[in-house]
Amino acid sequence: MSSTNNTTTSKARTKLLGPLMIDIPGQELTAEDRELLCHPLVGGFILFTRNYRDPEQLKKLCDDVLALPRERLLMAVDHEGGRVQRFRVGFTRIPAMRSFGHLYHENAAKALAEARAQGETIGRELSAFGIDLCFAPVLDLDYGVSQVIGDRAFSDEVGITVELARAFRAGLNAQGLAATGKHFPGHGAVVADSHLELPVDRRRVEDVRADLAPFKALIDDGIESMMMAHVRYLNVEPQIASLSSYWIDGVLRQELGFKGAVFCDDLSMGGAAVVGDMEARARLALEAGCDMLPVCNDRAATIALIDALGKDLKPDRAGSARLKKLYAKHPNP
Repeated sequence: MSSTNNTTTSKARTKLLGPLMIDIPGQELTAEDRELLCHPLVGGFILFTRNYRDPEQLKKLCDDVLALPRERLLMAVDHEGGRVQRFRVGFTRIPAMRSFGHLYHENAAKALAEARAQGETIGRELSAFGIDLCFAPVLDLDYGVSQVIGDRAFSDEVGITVELARAFRAGLNAQGLAATGKHFPGHGAVVADSHLELPVDRRRVEDVRADLAPFKALIDDGIESMMMAHVRYLNVEPQIASLSSYWIDGVLRQELGFKGAVFCDDLSMGGAAVVGDMEARARLALEAGCDMLPVCNDRAATIALIDALGKDLKPDRAGSARLKKLYAKHPNP
């Protein structure tokens, strides 16, 4: 980074949360990690499996992050259950969300109770480490074509998806954690994996808009945050949804009335790479209305991005206020 440790730490004492969410490569903080995490443009910290050895190590790492001389970072991990569960040994094994969709057809009440219970388990276990977000539930409908979504979705039916997502969110909320609906406006009808390439949804406008139903229902309930999809909806809007003011400001904010925080999906993913380098992606996402931009698994790109944005960008007051509402309400010590 171009700035010194002292300068960076001094600047970081702002009360605002910056728009970048970054990761670290190891299981403890290095001097470089600390400098990056204290930069005023950084407001979030995301954990991966590589950052976890056992509960004792994770507690020490999270405590060290929370003790940094700056406004408290928003801490997150992808911890949905099934294939997407970063911490396993020492944590409850969470089933894939589709299992609740299948159970719903046999016993709806039991499925809803199980979905809520799993939400509570995730909330209880993550909040014990000071973690604020598990980036769930998935609100995409499962059309049977997207392998990257697949059993992460509750169902192919709107009604079942909404009921189970509500129950899961209620479980998270009961343990003080906010929920994040994803991937707006719907990732389930495309074949390509947005981690590797840009999926293009060629369906008719009315079919694409039908996928908004679960998101609208949870927005009406007051869901706290949303994550955007790296998908291009060719017959609706040429820009990728995660970088599109049409989708974020127009549909999500104005049409659906969403007041919470908006996360871009990881800018290091192949689905975002088609628009240019990391700086170009980040500026488009911010201009479109994203409050926080995860930038993961590429330390060199993270440093370059912070240096580039640091020349003229400052944390946004409104975005910071929305992000701060996502802090865990009563984490267990």
